[in-house]
Amino acid sequence: MDQNQHLSKTAEAQHSEKRKTRNYCNGFKMFLAALSLSFISKTLSAIIMKGSITQIERRFDISSSTVGLIDGSFEMGNLLVILFVSYFGAKLHRPKLIGIGCFVMGIGSILTALPHFFMGYYRFSKDTPINPSENSTSSLSTCLINQNLLLNRTSLDIVGKGWEKESGSHMWIYILLGNMLRGIGETPITPLGISYIDDFAKEGHSSFYLGNLFAVTMIGPIIGFLLVSLFSKMYVDVGYIDLSTIRITPKDSRWVGAWWLGFLVAGIISIISSIPFFFLPKNLDKPRKEKKASVSLPVQNEEKSQMAHLIKQGQNVSETVAGFFQSLKNILTNPLYVITLVLTLLQASSHIGIITYVFKYVEQQYGQSASETSILFGFITIPTFASGVFTGGYIIKKFKFTLVGIAKFSFCSHMLSFLFHLLNFALICENKSVAGLTLTYDGNNPVASHINVPLSYCNSDCNCDQSQWEPLCGDNGITYISPCLAGCKSSSGSKNSVMFHNCSCVEVNGFQSRNNSMKLGECPKNDQCTRKFYVYIVVQIFIFFSSALGSTSNIMLVFKNVEPELKSLAMGFHSLTIRTLGGIPAPIYFGALIDRACMKWSVNNYGKQGSCRIYNSTLYGNTFFGLTTGLKLPALVLYVVLISVMKKKYQRKDIKTSENERKSVNEANLEPLSSDAAVDHETHI
Repeated sequence: MDQNQHLSKTAEAQHSEKRKTRNYCNGFKMFLAALSLSFISKTLSAIIMKGSITQIERRFDISSSTVGLIDGSFEMGNLLVILFVSYFGAKLHRPKLIGIGCFVMGIGSILTALPHFFMGYYRFSKDTPINPSENSTSSLSTCLINQNLLLNRTSLDIVGKGWEKESGSHMWIYILLGNMLRGIGETPITPLGISYIDDFAKEGHSSFYLGNLFAVTMIGPIIGFLLVSLFSKMYVDVGYIDLSTIRITPKDSRWVGAWWLGFLVAGIISIISSIPFFFLPKNLDKPRKEKKASVSLPVQNEEKSQMAHLIKQGQNVSETVAGFFQSLKNILTNPLYVITLVLTLLQASSHIGIITYVFKYVEQQYGQSASETSILFGFITIPTFASGVFTGGYIIKKFKFTLVGIAKFSFCSHMLSFLFHLLNFALICENKSVAGLTLTYDGNNPVASHINVPLSYCNSDCNCDQSQWEPLCGDNGITYISPCLAGCKSSSGSKNSVMFHNCSCVEVNGFQSRNNSMKLGECPKNDQCTRKFYVYIVVQIFIFFSSALGSTSNIMLVFKNVEPELKSLAMGFHSLTIRTLGGIPAPIYFGALIDRACMKWSVNNYGKQGSCRIYNSTLYGNTFFGLTTGLKLPALVLYVVLISVMKKKYQRKDIKTSENERKSVNEANLEPLSSDAAVDHETHI
């Protein structure tokens, strides 16, 4: 009877253990799937933000430096809660914290898209009618000889009333707040998710799960680039207006795509990814011993032990704080760590600046649309970077580099990237021929500066609004700022097929024609610039690959040059420094310098400077690549310093080790002889 009871209890125990194992496996798989979706959503949101920078700049009529501030607000939000997450994250319910983070991230993305629904229709020109159903070409101003500016001023006053809820109304602040909220929500996902996997994965399986997680994460950028490309081709007010009345194309510098749709999609996916985390337990496999102990202890004893633990914790707070500052002092007085920190900060700043404004650069420099640029970078960056990281890791493992060898390999890879980067200067296109900016208004002579170019004989009596930007392309290959400034007397056609006639400022082969006609839109880039664009794409592939080669070695240099117990602090402080001194200011000062290359600014309804319509291509290219070169070059110099300091340090260690070994050998030889050996020695003497 007792034996049967024992067998039944054993069977029940085995059954409950199997059930517990099954629940653990199901819970872990659910967590891994939910975390994969959250990683996809956060990378998707990041790509959509980077790809929508130009669209946001144009829609809200703001400068590149202001857009840089919006982009940097993500890091600001991240920094607000990173200390809280780092300290309390592991002690609280990690899955729920991750779920809250995903939900907040989704709300931030949706908040970013909300201004679109509270603003009026996008007005890409002063002559755009307030009601989009009206004929948008009927109000285009032509040369009105011997008439005053009363008509123009009146129309501007009318248009201004329709602009009150549009550009210039500081609605971009909601974009900044939404991006900051997205940064707050993103903070707990990576550290708490990875630590949860490491804690509850089977022994030795965590690296496999993390590898799969990061591989699946690549789906996010792929979807992001595709969505940005798709939505950039759609007009911003799609679904609200008759698109046949829109006379500009996606290659026009005033075009704004449906940027808000991307943020709505990213926000919804983030909120969906948060749901499973709220149904997951705090711990997946709580040890049986802990359960038994908790059951056997009386409530009073448990409360006493908790009180004693809290008192002990309070006594240890001062020791912990002192230990933290001592550890921080140790890593900041470590020359190898400090050199690595500074050089990686310089590299990160250049990479952040490039990633933020490379879409804008390709659009402005080579005349590509936002849609084409996005799909292009999606195809070249993801496979190139992934193959570079894999190759770099394989080389380090294959040749079993020492720490000095890893530093040399990192230096070589970044030197190679730097040399390819210098080729970008040769791929900068010449400025477009624009009457009134690079040429005189009659198109005959170049000008020294684009500022306050005087009117010509062909348009001085036209009473034109010089702040207007409604570009036309002449048969002579010159772009004119507006029909009025081109001296055009009449127009024909409707909607997006308008022709202007009798344009007095247009000369073909040196002869003026009264019947000369022009079409709306800037003149395309020349064939030489198009060829440079194809070479530019090939160069970027080599730059991305060579930079990715050294990315693994950079991470290893950060934590391999400090004591083992300080690795976590070293990585945390490194991440904090990159975010604070790289992620926040880099987009702002890159944008401020890019703004200096602008030749024609829009003017908002308050008469203030808006977004840039056309850039000086040569100055833009030299500024953009000059700034990145100025950040990359000192980093390479610091690599040389780092390698030399590492050599000296490890050579001294090797010398000390060899001296200690020699001393130990000598001491072994000089040990007192045994009694028998001593007798033999004395006999020999």
